[in-house]
Amino acid sequence: MMLYSLILRVAARLLVPLLLLFSVFMMLRGHNLPGGGFVGGLVAASAFVLYALAAGVQQAREVLRVEPHTLLGVGLALAYGAGVLALVLGKPFLTGLWLHPHLPLIGDFHLGSALLFDLGVMLVVVGTVLLMVFSVEDRLPGLVEE
Repeated sequence: MMLYSLILRVAARLLVPLLLLFSVFMMLRGHNLPGGGFVGGLVAASAFVLYALAAGVQQAREVLRVEPHTLLGVGLALAYGAGVLALVLGKPFLTGLWLHPHLPLIGDFHLGSALLFDLGVMLVVVGTVLLMVFSVEDRLPGLVEE
């Protein structure tokens, strides 16, 4: 028997998209300097935890569509790749690299390796937090739903 709060379900439907959008903003806000990925990852993970509390862990897994292990692995690969990219170009590990492409409708666009690193950190944080929350539910079934 599932005893979900109607108020929590309605609030989650409104808050989860806003939290995910805010997490992307937080990650991109720090794109010139590293640091936005961790906070953005915490906000994104809190959105999925809120959804898990409102609709159940199984529903949250279905919405996420990717196992937390996969997010963790891809995030580590991206963060490590941002550092190795500088090594490949003969610079010290994790040196910031910049591209300045010109896009027709946008104009000049600055793209740095710090964004790749922050995206990796964000995925690692989301994967780690959701792995912990989903593992608790796997070990103690019904903890969240009842």
